[in-house]
Amino acid sequence: MNIIEKTDEEILEAAHPFWDDLIKYSNNKNYGAFTRNFSSAMKLAANEVEIGKQFAKSELTKNLSTDYDYLGMIRRGEHVTVIYKQTNKKKPGEWLGRLVLGYEDDEIKIFGATLF
Repeated sequence: MNIIEKTDEEILEAAHPFWDDLIKYSNNKNYGAFTRNFSSAMKLAANEVEIGKQFAKSELTKNLSTDYDYLGMIRRGEHVTVIYKQTNKKKPGEWLGRLVLGYEDDEIKIFGATLF
């Protein structure tokens, strides 16, 4: 199955809980839980040491607000990118959150997740 064939509502049923988990486990600095829904390729790219450094040093990655706004999605190829407006409890301002979803072994997985 190709995720771009799903309706917006079906995609958001997966995307919002994934985003909620990324916020929760980033704030808690829990690498294992943070990466549990990552695709195999994403897990390889998400080096535990590097993510651990971000958890330790970045005020942004450990103080994310659980309040965010869904802005939209982009379908391309075999992936969909879900865009969020994200805030932080300690840092003023807003960030653009990007969550890339697709299928791996018949399950929806995270193929990319970033804050800009």
